[in-house]
Amino acid sequence: MARVHPVTIGPVTIGGGHPLVLIGGPCVIESEAHAIQLGSAIAEIARRRGVPYVFKASFDKANRTSVHSFRGPGLDVGLKVLAEVKSRVGVPVLTDIHEPGQAGPAAEVADVLQIPAFLCRQTDLLLAAAATGKAVNVKKGQFLAPQDMRHAIAKIASTGNERVILTERGTSYGYHNLVVDMRAFPIMRSFGCPVVFDVTHSLQLPGAGDGVTAGEAEYIDTLAPAGVAAGVDGVFIEIHENPSTAKSDAQTALALDRLDGLLQLLTRIDAARRGAS
Repeated sequence: MARVHPVTIGPVTIGGGHPLVLIGGPCVIESEAHAIQLGSAIAEIARRRGVPYVFKASFDKANRTSVHSFRGPGLDVGLKVLAEVKSRVGVPVLTDIHEPGQAGPAAEVADVLQIPAFLCRQTDLLLAAAATGKAVNVKKGQFLAPQDMRHAIAKIASTGNERVILTERGTSYGYHNLVVDMRAFPIMRSFGCPVVFDVTHSLQLPGAGDGVTAGEAEYIDTLAPAGVAAGVDGVFIEIHENPSTAKSDAQTALALDRLDGLLQLLTRIDAARRGAS
């Protein structure tokens, strides 16, 4: 196993031999009440299973398939919601940014700034996120080899910020499909950064839903254990109490009532893997 430098996010530390971390929440902020209620429920399950937890939700989904799709409440309202979640649920929060100008305002609330996969080569965006000093989670582009992520790391490190996390979310495989190459995890960990497996986005079928994102949530229980066994430092899972009504990524979200059993399995695998390494 490569030596991974841990990244501390409030009370949560990811990488460096620490236990598996859960990054989870709704794909997009649907309302303040919903975010707090869902975040609280996830936090309680994670606490019961001894899993460090970071809440995630987007204030704007700028890459929705259709112009008619729900995008979220926007930057100002979204950050107020995230601040409430952080305060009332008592967990760190992660959100994605799409433009350099969003980095500063988002960093005033978020503990982790996330770079979307399609934007992982956007130098100005990476530098703006890094300059805030916050941890930066870079999702590997669906079009990139895992080896290429070293360039994103170098851009962030050029600012003096070494708090970098890399996330795998699948690689384009023909039309309307993604695959996860398990070799990507040790390859990206060899750069010294914690690596997260975005399980639910990896199960998207991009563009296959005729205006909405299709997906195969039934395979969450297959991919998540495989990724943990392959040595990831955290799992990224979109979770909803009723996925069929979710305003974004309804076909790939994990139902809340399935989270407890999944975490029980993943923590056992993680403990066995770390004990054997």
